[in-house]
Formats: sequence, C-alpha cells, structure tokens
Amino acid sequence: MIDRYSITTSADVIRERFSVDFLDLYKAHYNAAPTRLLPVITASGAKGISSFYWGTSPEWSKNKVVSEKIINTRAESFAEKPSLLKALKKNRCIIPADGFYGWKKVGKKTAIPYRFVLNTRDPFSIAGLWEEFEDTDGNQIRTFTMITQVANDLVSQVQERMPVILTRQSEKVWLDNGSNEETLLGLLTTYPAAAMNHYPVSPGISDVRSDVPSLIIPTPPSDQHGNLTLFD
Repeated sequence: MIDRYSITTSADVIRERFSVDFLDLYKAHYNAAPTRLLPVITASGAKGISSFYWGTSPEWSKNKVVSEKIINTRAESFAEKPSLLKALKKNRCIIPADGFYGWKKVGKKTAIPYRFVLNTRDPFSIAGLWEEFEDTDGNQIRTFTMITQVANDLVSQVQERMPVILTRQSEKVWLDNGSNEETLLGLLTTYPAAAMNHYPVSPGISDVRSDVPSLIIPTPPSDQHGNLTLFD
C-alpha cells in the first residue's frame, strides 16, 4: 500500500513541468497523506491544477479506517472489475509528485521509512482515477485514488507495491480523451528501477499531522520510534 508521497517543488516548476495554470491554491506537501486536499490534473477539466481529497474527505473518515481500496487501485484490478474500466474511460487524472515513501520492516516492531525519488530529482506524475459524489449535506466532494503496480527491484527491497509512474509522453496519452482502453491499460507498467533512487528519512514521516521540509532530508536509518538501527 502507498499511503504517503511528496510534492515539494515550487508553483513555477509545476507550471512549467505540467503546462498548467490556476495554481493559486497550490502549496508544497512533504507528507501528503490520505484525506488531505492535494493537487491533481484531470483529463476532463481545464488545463489547471485541482484540489481533490485523497481517498475520502476528513469528515467521512472520522472513526473509520481509510482502506487500501480507497487510496490505492491495483493495476491488476482493471481486468476483474468492470466498474474500474468505466472510471478508466471517463475519470482519469495524474497526481504530481516528486517522491513517495515506504517502510522497510527489519523486525516484528521495527520499520525504517524510505523516500523514493527519480535519479534526476525531477517531479513526475502518478496515474490516478477520480470521482465526484454528494455528501449528506449536499456538498459536491471530489476524491482521487492512486494506481499501483508490482514494485520494481529497487522498491521491492522495501515493499511489494509502488505507484504507476508515467513518463512525460505517457501522461499526455493518459490525459487524452481520445485514448482507448487498450492503450490506457498498456501504460500501467512498473517504472524501471535504474531510473530511481531511495534514502532513509526521519521517522517523523509516520505522523500524518507533520508536513515540514525536514521530513525529506536524508536521515540515518531509524525505526518509527526514532531508535537508530544498523539494518539498512
């Protein structure tokens, strides 16, 4: 499961990288977590950044566990669920990011957080789906889910899944309303390990309330309690 990522670059870089406008509400996130309003770019919307809730809204998540099926959609699931194919045809989006996190288990109660980035450290896009629904008060709520794939050789050292990372060319195809189902499904591949890197970060990333720049600084390997460990 992928339940944390980052998008820490400036609005100017986002504007140039993704050719979008309407960035008034954009802000950096060092610890993007489920239920937060986060930037997405949709296939059907204007050429700009929108803010959707990841998985569900905070009000709906109270006293409930935000499940994997809400925040992540497995690429393999499209072959099993017709409802996902319907969403694939109409509700595609990309999620701007520059890193994502995973926890490497080194004991029954010990896990070390890692941040995965491209070798270039450039921002990238993650394939996603979005939906719109009306809450009990009649408000229109828009949410998104991140599509995941089997981890490559680098990420698999830490966890079994990773986001579907799109290249610049494939994200154009993903957002093109004229792309057919076969073409779209062909984009849901595992990104090559050789193009990526990773490093340990502060265990503070586990706190969903924390969203500060120090979270992406390389840190000596330590578990979720802040205890240094020799395992790496």
